[in-house]
Amino acid sequence: MNKTLLIILFLITTTIISAQSYKYEIGAGAGMGFYMGDANPNKPFRKPGAAFDMTFRWNINYRWALKCGLSTATMRGESSGLGLYYPSAATYSFKRQLVDLGVQGEFNFFNYGIGQTYLNTKRISPYILAGVYFVMIPQAGDGFYSVSLPLGAGVKYKVGKRWNMMLEFSMRKTFGDKLDGKALDDPYKIESSALKNTDWYSYLMFSVTYDFGLKRRVCNNID
Repeated sequence: MNKTLLIILFLITTTIISAQSYKYEIGAGAGMGFYMGDANPNKPFRKPGAAFDMTFRWNINYRWALKCGLSTATMRGESSGLGLYYPSAATYSFKRQLVDLGVQGEFNFFNYGIGQTYLNTKRISPYILAGVYFVMIPQAGDGFYSVSLPLGAGVKYKVGKRWNMMLEFSMRKTFGDKLDGKALDDPYKIESSALKNTDWYSYLMFSVTYDFGLKRRVCNNID
C-alpha cells in the first residue's frame, strides 16, 4: 500500500514539475551584423561583422513576450565595386563598432511552451518582432547617436524545461545619416527629411536563454 502511494505521489509530482512555466528568460547570443546606407544602398549581408547580444525576456503569456536587449556589432562598408559615383570620384570605406540598447515586443504564432498539453503548447514557434532602440557609436569627433526601429522575425525552440534556442533576423532603421561616418553624411549635398536620408543596420543572431521565475499557479477550485 505504501509503495503504491509513493508511486502515485511520484507521478503527480513529475506531472506538476513538467507543467511548470516560467515568466522570465536571460541569455546571450552571437551572429552577424551588416549595414545599408550611402556606401551600400541595396546589398544585404555585404561585408558583415561579428555581433553579440545579451537578452532579458518577460514572457507575458504563451503568445506575447517583451525583450530587453543590449547588442554590439562591427559595421563595415565600402563603396567600391557597387557602381556608386560620388562627387570628385571619391570612394569611401569605414569600420565602426555599434552598440544598441532597447525593448522589443514579440508575438509567437503558436502557444510557446512545454508540458501544458491542455493549452496546446508547442516546443517550436515562429515569431515576429517590433520595438525601439537607442543606438550609438561612441567615437571621438565622429560619433553617432540615434533611435532605431527594428522589424524582424525569428523562430524559437524549447530544448528542455528551462532552455531555449532562437534564430532571429531584424532590420533596424535609424533616424540619422552618420552611422557610416560624417564623410558619408549626405555625400551629394542634397538635403532630405530624417525619414528618407537615413542609415539601416541588421542582425542575424543565434541565442540561448535560460528560464527562471515560476508563474503564479491558478487555482481552478470553485467555492
